[in-house]
Amino acid sequence: MTTFVSSLESLVSSVVPSARDDRNLRDELVSHCHDILTSLATSTKSSASFLPSLVPPPPSRRSKIPSPNGHEPPRTPVSQGTSRAELLKEYRAENGLAQLSEQLLLRDALYLLQGISGKYIRFSSENGLNIDNTLVFVDDLEHIIAAPTKALIHSLSEVGYLYIRVESYVQETEAAAAVGMIKQSLCHHLQAQLTQYYRLIAVLESQMASKTTRSETTISSDDTSRDSNETSTLTLRRLDVWINDWRLRLRMMSVCVEAARGTHGGALVNLIHGYADNGDPFVRKFTDQLLEEVSKPFFATLHKWLFSGELYDPFAEFFVTLDQSMTQAQFAHPSPLAGGIGQPSVDGAFGGNSDDMLGRENGLKLWETKYQFRKEMLPMFVGEAFGRKYSDIAGLERSIDAAYQVASQRLFEVFIGKFRLLDHLSALKNYLLLGHGDFVDRLMEALGPSLARPANTLYRHNLTAHLDTALRSSNAIHDPLDVRRRLDARMLEYSHGEIGWDVFTLEYKVDAPIDTVLDPVSMETYLKLFRHLWQMKRIEIALNAGWLRTVGGTRNFLRVPGMGLVQSSLNSHSLGCKELEIEWHKVRIVMTEMIHFIRQMQAHCHLEVIECSWKVLTDFLNKKEGDLDALLDAHQTYLDRMARKVLLLSSKTGKEEVILSQVKEIFSTILQYREAVMFWQDNFYNYCLTESSRRDEELDAQRGVYTGHVRHDKPSKDSPLPGLLERLGEYGSSFTERAQTIVHHLQVHSDLDSRFLGVRLSFSDFYKSRKELAQTAQKSGS
Repeated sequence: MTTFVSSLESLVSSVVPSARDDRNLRDELVSHCHDILTSLATSTKSSASFLPSLVPPPPSRRSKIPSPNGHEPPRTPVSQGTSRAELLKEYRAENGLAQLSEQLLLRDALYLLQGISGKYIRFSSENGLNIDNTLVFVDDLEHIIAAPTKALIHSLSEVGYLYIRVESYVQETEAAAAVGMIKQSLCHHLQAQLTQYYRLIAVLESQMASKTTRSETTISSDDTSRDSNETSTLTLRRLDVWINDWRLRLRMMSVCVEAARGTHGGALVNLIHGYADNGDPFVRKFTDQLLEEVSKPFFATLHKWLFSGELYDPFAEFFVTLDQSMTQAQFAHPSPLAGGIGQPSVDGAFGGNSDDMLGRENGLKLWETKYQFRKEMLPMFVGEAFGRKYSDIAGLERSIDAAYQVASQRLFEVFIGKFRLLDHLSALKNYLLLGHGDFVDRLMEALGPSLARPANTLYRHNLTAHLDTALRSSNAIHDPLDVRRRLDARMLEYSHGEIGWDVFTLEYKVDAPIDTVLDPVSMETYLKLFRHLWQMKRIEIALNAGWLRTVGGTRNFLRVPGMGLVQSSLNSHSLGCKELEIEWHKVRIVMTEMIHFIRQMQAHCHLEVIECSWKVLTDFLNKKEGDLDALLDAHQTYLDRMARKVLLLSSKTGKEEVILSQVKEIFSTILQYREAVMFWQDNFYNYCLTESSRRDEELDAQRGVYTGHVRHDKPSKDSPLPGLLERLGEYGSSFTERAQTIVHHLQVHSDLDSRFLGVRLSFSDFYKSRKELAQTAQKSGS
């Protein structure tokens, strides 16, 4: 008893510091504590275990476990120490409200984890995917379930609800037809995760079974045995701890499952990748594993596409799709090449469109439409972050770059080496862009008389024969045979009144796969350039011939007897010799002006545009860098630059061909002037001969020499010479005005080369307007 009182005194001193110095207070508190303990001991069958070390043991009960020092310490027996939970259970038993056994609840909880309703706890509805997430606790008149226990069971049932949703999705996908490989991979990974979940449930059930077995055996009543049992058996709280990790996993799987119902392929990979950027390490790790498994089919398809050029995508999951309609199209060029230059039509005529492209496709359309890009199927993860995140494809970008370089190198080798793309481009430059000067001269010399006739009188075999003659009589004979066989002559659709010069054109025929680069649109641009350059060449040759005849005619005029002297005896309606000499000089000045204009235009087109553009294109081809798209872009840039600069197209919207229309009009004026000069020369030379003969007869008659019948007729008042000279003056003035307009437009052109052309055309300010000349003179005078 003395030991018990001293224990109470030490307890009171430690709890109440003021009782250490106050003896009366300490005795009072010790006495009060002793009374409380005594009352508790008498009111219950077993003493309370709030302070088991302070309660004196009954004399008839002793602990069976000996003390290490040989003495038996005072210890409260099990039968006399109960917990608060046991006291509450006894209270409910006395009042008829017993709590449902945790063992039964634990069994139902394991059922709920598998999506199965238990005996006492069940889901409100179970219809596959339509399972309700509401729990129903079965009413029992003899037992109750505490509110904290219900909350814990609700937390556990969430895992079962998520499990049944994931399992239903996997089963539905496996039963569906034509499921994509990426979605199959997703279901495979989900099924593997569910298999691990099954293992966990099996382990938990085994622990519950061991607890049931132990509850049926005799258990020692000492506290040590009870503590050992409590640490080795399964409870609801421990079940919640075991299942917490899977709760997070199933939440992520359920989110992915719900989002994956309306997506497939690369879009599904994109969706899962969106969950990888998460701050939770567990969620990020789980998503990375899921993405790594799901993306394997995608990268298998990507590997074949990059390194083999094969697109195996039966479920349309890749970001590149195949147009099935293009696989049945014909890609051969319609014209036969084995028969030489051109093939005559059935009737032998050469009019209209001889070769029809309808019903056939070209290589460029094959390249652009057979394989189409789908942005929605392109994953977002191809980049630096993806390379750092996923170890199995850390070299993805390097692999793509390496495959790109190898494929591009092979592409250029095939196009330039096997299919001789550079030879075809060179042939287009030499033939359609008039690069072979001797060939053009021979062709124009052979075709000139034929093209001067009406278009409806021309025949194909005649034109192709002249073309063949021009090829054989020029340096073009050294070109490869395959290149020369592709060159053909054709005519555009003509209308009534047009001649061969208006509708004649050359055609260069290409087939697959060269037509990928030289597509029909590009060939139309080449033909447009040819017609412009061909018209320019025609004018150049016409002016050269006219100049030779004009100079020769002047010399013949001066050699005519009496034409070098001024005769006052001529009729007033006739032209004096001095006046005629002035007209000859005017014609030479205008023709010199026209020759200067046309040669500057040709120098601009051939030297500054075509040759410079060709140099850029050949440099790109010799580097063999880039892919087919880069090659198409380089050729298109080459062609657009030539078309823009040769045709003098403007960058102003709606006024692109203003200068081109002026150039066409000035070409027409030059041809009209040349025809008028030729007609005037013929009539004027005859006029000079007749006039010289008449004057010789008059002089002989004045000397008394009879040389024949003397003609006393005067020059006719209806001579066509004055009218011809007036027309020549009009054509010359019209040419100067149009040239002045062209130079004015070129001086304000957006292209630098075109502005330089304007400077060369009017290098001495010859084509300045009268207003500008007046302003310049006024400034110089002031």
